[in-house]
Amino acid sequence: MQMNHDGDADFDPSNPPPFKIAEIRAAIPKHCWVKSPWRSLTYVLRDALLILALAAAAHYFNFWGFWPFYWAAQGTMFWAVFVLGHDCGHGSFSDSTLLNNVMGHLLHSSILVPYHGWRISHRTHHQNHGNVDKDESWVPLPEKIYNSLDLMTRIMRFTVPLPLLAYPAYLWSRSPGKKGSHFNPYSDLFAPNERSSVLTSTVCWSLMLLLLASSCFVFGSAPVLKLYGVPYVIFVMWLDFVTYLHHHGHEEKLPWYRGKEWSYLRGGLTTIDRDYGWINNIHHDIGTHVIHHLFPQIPHYHLVEATKAAKGTLGKYYREPKKSGPFPFHLFENLAKSFSEDHYVDDVGEVVFYQTDPGLYKKLAKSKLI
Repeated sequence: MQMNHDGDADFDPSNPPPFKIAEIRAAIPKHCWVKSPWRSLTYVLRDALLILALAAAAHYFNFWGFWPFYWAAQGTMFWAVFVLGHDCGHGSFSDSTLLNNVMGHLLHSSILVPYHGWRISHRTHHQNHGNVDKDESWVPLPEKIYNSLDLMTRIMRFTVPLPLLAYPAYLWSRSPGKKGSHFNPYSDLFAPNERSSVLTSTVCWSLMLLLLASSCFVFGSAPVLKLYGVPYVIFVMWLDFVTYLHHHGHEEKLPWYRGKEWSYLRGGLTTIDRDYGWINNIHHDIGTHVIHHLFPQIPHYHLVEATKAAKGTLGKYYREPKKSGPFPFHLFENLAKSFSEDHYVDDVGEVVFYQTDPGLYKKLAKSKLI
């Protein structure tokens, strides 16, 4: 029996819920499902103007005291751009597949994300969330795979802040125990009829990389690094920080499933909403993640309303996020605690919870690597 964060010993989050997904859907107002391409494009324009304004300000002021502010702000805006491209990937940007794909390539290629390669693997994540064997991103390691990892891999995976730099490596080679690349059309991530789309995304990604290399040649590496390179690293850290905390680090242990115990609904109900304070609006309310996971077709600008409407149906299966101050500093504790405790799950069992390797940090300390 798992005790929830309100101390309610009568509620077990691993029990099948007493409602069906159709009941949640029915509780959400119909207008929350309506996609407005013009409204979506307005958000793109807003983010693009802010990015250009920040870059112009950095070029104008160009002194050491301004650059840290620029890097933090611009990296956050890159993350906001990713979220809009993420809407394109889910088809919640508009009802037009063409518009979704065009904008998805523009938005994601600009921040070095292969649009279709990521879109397809992210779809796999949504379709299988909570399934130890089939989930795609931030999936728990079975104990056998965990024990096979060398010390350096464990350091990279469980020592903050190193996991917050994982996304580029994940795009190239996925997670431990999985093979394939988001850039390779013949990866087992993709079906044969998806190969041309993946190739298109890889070409667009390569063109962006070529543009950056050419900019280094024309303007010098230092300006490109300061204007684009450091914000890109901040963006990667935002992405890993937010996506990890959507699925880990709650005050109570949440279940993962295998076999007949898994269902789309039960997996989706183990996702976690987070409050990011002032950042909520900037990154398009992506912290309202439970309803997004269950119904990724809902545009981001309706997620808050849809969540409020669904709470009565979800009951205790919805975990109210802890309110944030202007900046979500409170989430660093959740992040650090999770990486220190959530190491692997049992190799067998259809309902499993994260286990802790008590000797991990002793081994790391003995290695003198931390």
